[in-house]
Amino acid sequence: MKSKHLILIFLLLTLSACGKPIPESRLHYVGEWQSKEMSLLILEDGRVAYERVTGRSTVSIDAPLKEFVEDDFVVGVWFLTTTFDVSEPPEQVDGKWRMVVDGVRLTKVEEY
Repeated sequence: MKSKHLILIFLLLTLSACGKPIPESRLHYVGEWQSKEMSLLILEDGRVAYERVTGRSTVSIDAPLKEFVEDDFVVGVWFLTTTFDVSEPPEQVDGKWRMVVDGVRLTKVEEY
């Protein structure tokens, strides 16, 4: 009986870890974005990897995309989610893609 429960839990965790693919209207978000203190990787399959260094502390997240809410995006699993505040969505300026996430101006350094 225990093994059936463990298998069910494993399957639920595996399914919930899958990100939603980036919608076609948001494909300009896909890529590797960087600043001095932040790195953000958004893959077309919905995987998001984030790292931010503030002083001596580092916060990192590697989680699936759950949804877009206007320009912002939510990543995480079940109730363990983080919303990234996008105050300036991606736009091309002088041939470079830029956006502002959580108050930090990021530049796209790699397309995916």
